[in-house]
Amino acid sequence: MESLPPLRDSLAAHGLIANKGFGQHFLLDLNITRKIAKLADLTPDLTVLEIGPGPGGLTRALLETGTRVIAVEKDIRFKPLLEDLAATADGRLTLVFDDALKVDETHLLQGRPAAIVSNLPYNVGTALLIKWLTGPFRPESLTLMFQREVVDRITAGENDEAYGRLAVLTAATASARKVMDVPAQAFTPPPKVTSAVVRLVPSSSPLPEDLLDALQKVTAAAFGQRRKMLRSSLKVLGGENLCQSAGLSADRRAETVDLDGFLSLARALLARTA
Repeated sequence: MESLPPLRDSLAAHGLIANKGFGQHFLLDLNITRKIAKLADLTPDLTVLEIGPGPGGLTRALLETGTRVIAVEKDIRFKPLLEDLAATADGRLTLVFDDALKVDETHLLQGRPAAIVSNLPYNVGTALLIKWLTGPFRPESLTLMFQREVVDRITAGENDEAYGRLAVLTAATASARKVMDVPAQAFTPPPKVTSAVVRLVPSSSPLPEDLLDALQKVTAAAFGQRRKMLRSSLKVLGGENLCQSAGLSADRRAETVDLDGFLSLARALLARTA
């Protein structure tokens, strides 16, 4: 990789700029990308899945660790830059040009243990996280960059201003902690917000699929009308009767209910539909 030109030069040579429609902001500072790669705590047995590599800034740092990388990129404009990078990676970089929301990660990894490390496109980051938390693909860890307000929503606890459905689903499926902030000035072009990196480790005892499905339904309803009491926001699922079955006051609002409370509601919903 030492033979590759700086990324800024490669982008200029190919006339490439960030596509706002894809939520792109290029992270070209190798000091920051190396820190993210280090925070991912990669081991030699892991294959890294990177979503949205763009011109390959974080990809370069990941390859420096000696790991294998599968990079999924929707924007075909970056194919020449990424292929140049792959040519210097001794077979450790696999390129997949596809929509990450549609790819089958289990098929891509073919049974190999994996970690996800990505500077996620802003416009699909939350949807991708929910896909990974609730779907069949189970990585060993996820080290992900989002807008900082999204990281706050991922790591919030009950009664926090940022607490919502994303925090509940995260707490039900993984442990999560913010590991670094990344200023807007680190990106090209700079976004209007600060970014942050969150590290997630999926639970060793995943919820049964039916309980996780019920939890998604309950949280979607409860936080869909978060200013209302549970008797109203959960009316379509049973309202006050559902709350009574779960041992919760129907006068409470969603932001005051912790994970155990939502799991009780999910179990009560399963019992009603059994």
